[in-house]
Amino acid sequence: MTQSKDNYCVIMAGGIGSRFWPYSRNNRPKQFLDFFGTGRSLLQMTVDRVRPLMPISNVLIVTNVAYRDLILEQVPDLRPEQILCEPARRNTAPCIAYAVAHIRAITDKANIIVASSDALIMNEPEFQRIASMGLEFVAENDVLLTLGMKPTRPETGYGYIQFEPGEADFRKVKTFTEKPNRELAEVFVKSGEFLWNAGIFLWNMNTIWNCFREFLPDIAGPFESGADKVGGVEEADFIAGMFPSLPSVSIDYGVMEKAQNVYVLEADFGWSDLGTWGSLYDLSKKDEAENVTLHCDADYYDAHGNVVALEGGKLAVIQGLEDYIVAESDGVLLICRKQDEQQIRQFVSLAEEKYGGKFN
Repeated sequence: MTQSKDNYCVIMAGGIGSRFWPYSRNNRPKQFLDFFGTGRSLLQMTVDRVRPLMPISNVLIVTNVAYRDLILEQVPDLRPEQILCEPARRNTAPCIAYAVAHIRAITDKANIIVASSDALIMNEPEFQRIASMGLEFVAENDVLLTLGMKPTRPETGYGYIQFEPGEADFRKVKTFTEKPNRELAEVFVKSGEFLWNAGIFLWNMNTIWNCFREFLPDIAGPFESGADKVGGVEEADFIAGMFPSLPSVSIDYGVMEKAQNVYVLEADFGWSDLGTWGSLYDLSKKDEAENVTLHCDADYYDAHGNVVALEGGKLAVIQGLEDYIVAESDGVLLICRKQDEQQIRQFVSLAEEKYGGKFN
């Protein structure tokens, strides 16, 4: 595998990760954390896995301005101008449009892979093989490509991609479906016509920009009006003044579900959307009672199916709990049933209201 100077990567790293509270906090969200004790954060692993595909100078990270210095600390071989700071959160379509507009100011020829900073990929050589295939495909074809993961269970927390039948590696997409209920997810998996939507996109610069012009002109237009400022010394001021007024819309809804030239490439490289304590539990090593212990020591008595994470190498003694999350970090202790983990965002909001953001 050889690097190509025409390959670029856009990494979206502006999320808060509130579902991983209290470990994930406003000042250090989950993408900057080392969940598995490997010495590398999720962001660092994301950057590492694209290095064989392109020069590091072709990696752009779009994030909140509050995380700029943290990114430069974790990835010191990035130049400051490779960190694109959003002055406001406006979902994935404006985020990606900003990055593509920045790339357009550098070159008129680019093949781009877009990924989030917080997914886990276990088989990186296979990811690099698939990504290289995809980049070659979009370099030669006027298409939008997404990577789809073969479902291993009727997961209700992921989106699904339905593809047209055929033997080709690259198959036309029929429909996108957001997180289905259990019954529908079971139908999808049994049909063999659906893949999990991993949120990893590949396209060439001209194809995606033409789609922005067609489907999201209220996003493309403002960037084009300031094209002489993007990529130069005036970029930060231009973005600060323009970006907050852009509509908040996802790339899936704004472009992928509307375009007719969308294809999917099936992949199997151990992908997981590391979005919740439950997903972290599923991926972690378990003891004989199916308990997961992270960053601490734990003694379990009549306890089963728990995930326990305490910072600072502390000892947890757990008795009589089944299928619970026990997590402590920076002055906050969370004890929550795993089945109720979707309420964690509500817990964060209520704590912010009650304690004035002290524990966010």
